[in-house]
Amino acid sequence: MSLHLEIITPSKSAYNGDVNSVTVPGTLGSFQILTNHAPIISTIEIGAIKIEKTDKSTGYFATSGGTVEVLKNNVRILADSVEALENIDIDRARRALERAQQRLKDREENLNVARAEAALARAMNRIKLAEKNLITH
Repeated sequence: MSLHLEIITPSKSAYNGDVNSVTVPGTLGSFQILTNHAPIISTIEIGAIKIEKTDKSTGYFATSGGTVEVLKNNVRILADSVEALENIDIDRARRALERAQQRLKDREENLNVARAEAALARAMNRIKLAEKNLITH
């Protein structure tokens, strides 16, 4: 028996299919969802979503947070943004990291610090996921 997983953002459907397990970056730490998991609604943070597909292959997505709902072996992730591992452009992520670091260093008068820190965290997450899985673009 498997789970049905949907990963959705405001602009796209990133994944829709059956999986054996899903690991999400919960607010208090990552947690795994398996078949017959208790019903739950939880927030997720910036981090990696890991899926084990029914063919035993593994997929990864970088997310900037959102919510996850589990009900009757259906898992729905409503993500603010999500990027499949194979779509991560490591050079672009490094440039975004450098821009965010520079903005935080310069601290211009009209700087939205929370937004700059979030951009920094998202870039670091994409780089970490790509480097951990040896993806080079």
